[in-house]
Amino acid sequence: MDQLRHFFSHPAAGGILLALSAALALIIVNSPWRELYEGFLAIPVAIQIGPLEIAKPLLLWINDGLMAIFFFLVGLEIKREVYEGALSSIGQAVLPLIAALGGVALPAALYLAVAGDSPLTARGWAIPAATDIAFTLGVLALLRTRVPISIKIFVTAVAIIDDLAAILIIAAFYTDQISLISLLIAGGAAVFMAALNLRGVTAIVPYILIGVVMWVAVLKSGVHATLAGVVIALFIPLRPKDSEGESPLTRLEHDLHPAVTFAILPLFGFANSGVSLAGLTFERLLEPIPLGIALGLFVGKQIGIFVATAIPIFLRLAPMPEAATWRHLYGAAALCGIGFTMSLFIGSLAFDAPEDVASVRLGVLGGSLLSGLWGAAIFLSARPPAPGAAMGAR
Repeated sequence: MDQLRHFFSHPAAGGILLALSAALALIIVNSPWRELYEGFLAIPVAIQIGPLEIAKPLLLWINDGLMAIFFFLVGLEIKREVYEGALSSIGQAVLPLIAALGGVALPAALYLAVAGDSPLTARGWAIPAATDIAFTLGVLALLRTRVPISIKIFVTAVAIIDDLAAILIIAAFYTDQISLISLLIAGGAAVFMAALNLRGVTAIVPYILIGVVMWVAVLKSGVHATLAGVVIALFIPLRPKDSEGESPLTRLEHDLHPAVTFAILPLFGFANSGVSLAGLTFERLLEPIPLGIALGLFVGKQIGIFVATAIPIFLRLAPMPEAATWRHLYGAAALCGIGFTMSLFIGSLAFDAPEDVASVRLGVLGGSLLSGLWGAAIFLSARPPAPGAAMGAR
């Protein structure tokens, strides 16, 4: 039990568990148990209250339902960072903001250069634009004494801005036909939560109950349901009930983090990483979708973030992260090419055909693996920071 408790308390535990869940899915799909895996994800699950019915296979309950909780946590983190954290001032936010913009634009451009000839394949342009914060911070945690604390803060801020960009992209480009009635209901729920916040209501239950109504309305509206999680998070009070208490937002973030890290994300990784390697050839890897995604993540991310970061530092618009070298900064840019969770999620919105979904998974897994290994190698070859400035410092 002590060893298990020690593992789950390690900063890299979430990333390791996510990697193991993805590896397990790959093993099962390429074994005689493949039909069991596919049958598990196809289990029909329905909830009905009067005329209102939500019926989906288990895979979509994971992607639309459980991932809404993940997006809710992302929304809480974004709000806290904007008000109190690494994004709370222009001076703190300018470097990760410019870096994130470069890390979104160049991967998307590279993907379109490789796979943009067809309108169908071009739909995947946003897949390599995302950074997986759990995996990336997990790798940094494994490299603890080789990584300056300032680089961890920088990468966290870049990943959070990346997540925000991905949320806006999903809302703008991956939305089906709109139901105005459902959107009006969702808007009414938002007004109720705003009123609660303005009146100083700090109890969590009213926000959650109204939030469930909003999630159902958004689900029925044609806008992707996970976006409701972000909107709900914006109304959770950041102010504590009294001057010495913990704020509802901080408490929720603390309570949700283990469930998201150790249950929801590994389950999502397991459900979305299963890809058959039968008949896999080098030519298959060079097809537009997997090649565009892999190049976007492995090449586009590191070049886009590193160049976009170097420009404001050279122009003295922003300082170099404390105790960091150019090699540390380059290693951080490379690690941001680990797309995994958000990339797989956007891929599930961009493509429906099984062969295209399999291509997305190949590209995401390949690009993320290369980025993780290369980024780790850069940090291992860099001069270690002073003991007091490293992540492993106590």
